[in-house]
Amino acid sequence: MNMRRLGKTGLSISPIVFGGNVFGWTADEKTSFAILDAFFDAGLNTIDTADVYSTWVPGNKGGDSEEIIGRWLKQSRISRDKAVIITKVGSDMGQGKTLKEAYILKAVEGSLRRLQTDYIDLYLSHWPDSDTPHEETLGAFAKLKQQGKIGAIGCSNYDADLLQASFDAAEKAGLPRYDVLQPEYNLYERASFEGQLTELCIRQNIGVITYFSLAAGFLTGKYRSKADTQGRAREGRVSQYFDAKGLRILAALDQVSAETGAKPAEISLAWLLRKKGVTAPIASATSLSQLESLVKSATLSLSNDAMALLDEAGA
Repeated sequence: MNMRRLGKTGLSISPIVFGGNVFGWTADEKTSFAILDAFFDAGLNTIDTADVYSTWVPGNKGGDSEEIIGRWLKQSRISRDKAVIITKVGSDMGQGKTLKEAYILKAVEGSLRRLQTDYIDLYLSHWPDSDTPHEETLGAFAKLKQQGKIGAIGCSNYDADLLQASFDAAEKAGLPRYDVLQPEYNLYERASFEGQLTELCIRQNIGVITYFSLAAGFLTGKYRSKADTQGRAREGRVSQYFDAKGLRILAALDQVSAETGAKPAEISLAWLLRKKGVTAPIASATSLSQLESLVKSATLSLSNDAMALLDEAGA
């Protein structure tokens, strides 16, 4: 498996990043362990999670995904240095969204404990916090880097102006900058990343790891109407994509699938892997058969004609 350099972080990550939001939600612990074993057996090495996963599940308190990953790491034959672990801070864990220094320094200890590790490879600001100066947040990350508790740092859900402002603040204060961006980006949702933000990431050599890469499962092709989503865990998210653009995209995926023999999910991820500025997409699986499809996408090569067809459908 060909690894990809993640901007200036020094990390080499797999072309597909496993989305740990499903752990403790749509994948129980036994299933999660089996999927992680198979993921690493396939030569992939990067797991994404967050302290807030999965508070939306009744009975979950948050940190559930991190706890499952931590227990897997503890019993796995994979040595810690062979796994790239990404987690995030700043989502609402009962106190609102915040990137205050005191909160970050406390929250990281919880993540380290749940993950059963001494360090986090990549730590991200999950959401912007307009009430906290960039200097305060980056100062907290600088302390954690000096203590060896985190490696690289990045942010999620920042637009071009906010990301540039964080760079300016870091340079002026002599603090480490964000070297990774995690934006929402897929065949359907393109406007927020393409253009100014893409160009900034390329210019600054920012690693980009996309989330909602399969549009909450819509781009897998298994949902063909709103009725197909009823009663499903992702019903509220998937149903929004059933408009004229969404149906055009599904038709284009079907056409490329007929030509290549690849599944829509594999094609959707392969499309991302060829897009300008993208390092790797995040994708989840809740079964070994789904994981097999993710692995195939890492080596699927789409023709220029297929890329053009998909680009046009989602424009």
